[in-house]
Amino acid sequence: MILKHVALTCSSEENADRFYRDLLGLEKLNRKTLSAELSRQIFDLDMELPIINYANDQMHFEIFITDTLNVDDRKIAHTCIEVEDLKEFLARCRNIGGTIRQVPKGDKTVTFIADPDGNLFEVT
Repeated sequence: MILKHVALTCSSEENADRFYRDLLGLEKLNRKTLSAELSRQIFDLDMELPIINYANDQMHFEIFITDTLNVDDRKIAHTCIEVEDLKEFLARCRNIGGTIRQVPKGDKTVTFIADPDGNLFEVT
């Protein structure tokens, strides 16, 4: 089995670019639009949804741009990513104004960051 992509929402293309391109270092592949008809059939939402794909050889995020969806209903949902240098990555996150949560768990610390729209990422 292969995980093909993770689909999340962001309120703006600027927020998506700042997080997925600038912080995660993913390539912005393309921008397309899901028609209102397909959106209604798939997600029960009566609206066109812009989609931007960000990816590299290791991961692929499909980001739906909308400011009408509430992420507060997804406080537990998160994506886990592994970075090469956690300290350097968190410094870059701080530089773009990112939210960082580091919580002691036994003899370790678990680290979560959030994109500007509240999507959570566990970082190892």
